[in-house]
Amino acid sequence: MLPWKRLLRPLTVLLLTAAVTVVPAATAASAATAQAEAAPSRGWNDYSCKPSAAHPRPVVLVHGTFANSVDNWLGLAPYLVNRDYCVFALDYGQLPGVPFFNGLGPIDKSAEQLKTFVDKVLAATGAAKADLVGHSQGGMMPRHYLKFLGGAAKVNALVGIAPDNHGTTLNGLAQLLDHFPGAADLLSTATPALADQVAGSAFLTKLNAGGDTVPGVRYTVIATKYDEVVTPYRSQYLDGPNVRNVLIQDLCAVDLSEHAAIGLIDRIAFHEVANALDPAHATPTTCLSVIG
Repeated sequence: MLPWKRLLRPLTVLLLTAAVTVVPAATAASAATAQAEAAPSRGWNDYSCKPSAAHPRPVVLVHGTFANSVDNWLGLAPYLVNRDYCVFALDYGQLPGVPFFNGLGPIDKSAEQLKTFVDKVLAATGAAKADLVGHSQGGMMPRHYLKFLGGAAKVNALVGIAPDNHGTTLNGLAQLLDHFPGAADLLSTATPALADQVAGSAFLTKLNAGGDTVPGVRYTVIATKYDEVVTPYRSQYLDGPNVRNVLIQDLCAVDLSEHAAIGLIDRIAFHEVANALDPAHATPTTCLSVIG
């Protein structure tokens, strides 16, 4: 093999990993620990919370790749808590020896962790069903839980913010893996969740076989046309009954949020999440929702 090819193999994997890490997760260890400990006092992961008549289902937040139950939700969790939701967030997909950066393990195993967490939340709150809200991988992974692990009986709605429902080409970068022998195997071994999210992966082929949705669950997808991680952005959309696909720029044309911002700080997207959780009391989402 030529020397430049030996260099390009790890470079390809590095670039693929770097592209997915647009979701900011570079939280210092001490800060992450402090935030995690403070989360219950801020109102989420409070297992004494009982759902109200207005919001009878707890909301489970599912972080994205390289994120965790704190940093991914410093914007949306308080937004929902302030609207009187019982809000919970889990950590999943941990790799041995890798602290704070989660969502890296095999996605089917992560879905099993979600199943256990939802059961814990339902037992604590006394609710019959939960609503799920996920960002990036966190908007797609729950579909495995719904389809293969009995989750449809315990979930009312799934809201995906920039979810990679049909995988990603990372603007064509993922296709480079085919040109460098061993690169895909290295990616799969080091970070299985990244390999699972490449368009055409065995995981996604199984997930989407026979249809995108399962009966009894409402689905909402909130996407941005400026997404540089899940590409093309329309691959995020779902087909099937009880599906609403939303492009954030159709609600506010000047919203420039990309893959990370739409899940972390975009209050226009947050307003649309609230509408999806309580469609009977939905209000129009506009550019003014940023101050709502």
